[in-house]
Amino acid sequence: MTAVVEPPVARLAALPGVSTASRVAAQAERARATGRVLPVVPALAGLLPDIGLRRGSTVAVHGGTSLLLALLAAATTAGSWAAVVGMPSLGIAAAAEYGVDVTRLALVPRPGAELPAVIAALLDGVDVVAVQSETIQPAVARRLSARARHRGSVLVSAGAWPGADVELSCRREPWSGPSGGYGHLESRRVRVRAHGRGPAARPRAADLHLPAADGEITQALPAPSLREATA
Repeated sequence: MTAVVEPPVARLAALPGVSTASRVAAQAERARATGRVLPVVPALAGLLPDIGLRRGSTVAVHGGTSLLLALLAAATTAGSWAAVVGMPSLGIAAAAEYGVDVTRLALVPRPGAELPAVIAALLDGVDVVAVQSETIQPAVARRLSARARHRGSVLVSAGAWPGADVELSCRREPWSGPSGGYGHLESRRVRVRAHGRGPAARPRAADLHLPAADGEITQALPAPSLREATA
């Protein structure tokens, strides 16, 4: 009788704590279908462990507001509500340029001393709450993250946030535009890195156009090597 030898990959996939890519993708799709994960634009999906914004999670964004706004775009166009708190320099026009449905966006530019209370109230009823983290004490930040977990909202921080589930950092390169010094700036290439806790512990990175020449947020082709550039 010939013994059936199980392929090594199958044996590995059966080990506790090991997930195949297809299993992870299937789990993420089920999570989106049940509403436990809010969508993000495809260019950002591969950077997040749930292929989107998991309800109850906290995401810290470093390197400017363009990436933060890009995170809100798909969720708002899919019908979710978002709020931005404590960022007076961020306006409706900028949000619209990055694809945010501004009819589903609330701005609280200057909450003053009531900042923690305002964030807590928004977490009770808004799907995604983006906040400026500079003046929030660590103990208060942890309580707000706990509230987001309890209420099933997504808390997005502009800057460092203690205990964030996912951290996204953005390295920006100069804008590109038409040659000759005339016309408008068209696109900007960025390098986005992601890391975090639990499922997000494995570092990820992607080169993006944020935005591309057509205003969309897209994957960028790998930069040519020095040899290719001089060939």
